[in-house]
Amino acid sequence: MLKSFVCRGRALLLLAIGLGALPAAHAVLPIVHWQQPGGARVYLVENHNLPMVDVQIDVDAGTRRDPANRPGLAAVAAAQLSSGVRARTQEGLAALDENQLGEAWADLGASFAATATADRLSFSLRSLSEAGLLAQAARLAARQMAEPSYPDDVWQRDRDKMIAALRESLSRAATVAQRRFTTAVYGNHPYGAQTSPESLQHMTVSDMQRWHAGALRTCRAVVSVVGDLDRAQADRLVTQLLALWPQQPCEALPDVANVLPLQTAEEIRVPFQAAQAQVLVGQPGIRRDDPDYFALVLGNHILGGGGFTSRLTAEVREKRGLSYSVYSHFSPALHEGAFTVGLQTRPDQAQQALTVVRDVLRTFVEQGPTAQELQAAKDNLIGGFALRIDSNRKLLENVAMVAWNGLPLDYLAQWTQQMRQVSVADVQRAFARVLQPARMVTVVVGAAP
Repeated sequence: MLKSFVCRGRALLLLAIGLGALPAAHAVLPIVHWQQPGGARVYLVENHNLPMVDVQIDVDAGTRRDPANRPGLAAVAAAQLSSGVRARTQEGLAALDENQLGEAWADLGASFAATATADRLSFSLRSLSEAGLLAQAARLAARQMAEPSYPDDVWQRDRDKMIAALRESLSRAATVAQRRFTTAVYGNHPYGAQTSPESLQHMTVSDMQRWHAGALRTCRAVVSVVGDLDRAQADRLVTQLLALWPQQPCEALPDVANVLPLQTAEEIRVPFQAAQAQVLVGQPGIRRDDPDYFALVLGNHILGGGGFTSRLTAEVREKRGLSYSVYSHFSPALHEGAFTVGLQTRPDQAQQALTVVRDVLRTFVEQGPTAQELQAAKDNLIGGFALRIDSNRKLLENVAMVAWNGLPLDYLAQWTQQMRQVSVADVQRAFARVLQPARMVTVVVGAAP
């Protein structure tokens, strides 16, 4: 009874912190960086306002490196890490199945997760900073990362659920539109590879084991730490977390080609019985390290990323009532992530809405924003910057972004200044360089003939 009460208390404390019930630092704290002897690169922000620690470990093992005949393998294998861990008989540690593993994390009042996006495999740990608890959490995380059991019966069960969920999603117009758009924008680039019921059906535990054997290398680890630790304590924590990872020297990973620009416009129309037509327009966009990143973020806020204050909303929704919402966004990544304009509308209004979107986009690329629009966007984004780092977890996401993309260590501290320095001419030049309205992909699913 006492143990259960203590565990619930730890979990509630972490939940309270995560929900903002406890104070968090709003100032931009300095990032400290060093490299461990094994090659892991560590990025630390000390925040002693809260008795907690958040850690993210990233490695170059995302879905862009999946085998061509196993799209989605990294994402699936990462998710299956929660299915259990193998025994460590030499240390007297028994194997844990998925239920026992979940209970072990609950007992510690800590949390751990593994995910794989297109660019990276990420592990995240959250724990109270009390030394004994944190050490136990690190040991358990180390086992889950390095020694998954990958039980076949659990995979068979989860695979059936995933296939059923994917097939159900393919009956929705929005899913069909996004998949067709992704394929058209990225072509043969790995960003365009998509999981299918057939690829899931052929995925095996052996595939996951082979993926896992090649994914973890300490020399490839990028570790971001935010919380109630100093540098020495953070270094020990990272050493504990990576203790079971393979220590062999790193071989250079094969290069992944950049996304090719579109040479011509392409329009894809898919008949579909739906109450709303789905419209997507776009092209390959930018890498995260693009030198015009700030100009493009500000410009996109004006074009379609600023909600009710954006040009697209004014023209498509407010003036013509063609859609409840319309948006634009960049998806910067290690390669050229897509620039996308999207909306839903009545099928009989799809062509009119598309014409308006194209006109607004072309005008903005040619002329750029007004000085008043730019100042309003700056005020909005700079005024909201504190909300981007008002918790340990949000701060960790930003530190990990800096670390993964090799941005300057003072990037967050200089963020508002970088925004202030962008001019109307900067935005116009950046959009004219990046966007080609005459060579974009258009996908319309469910429009009236």
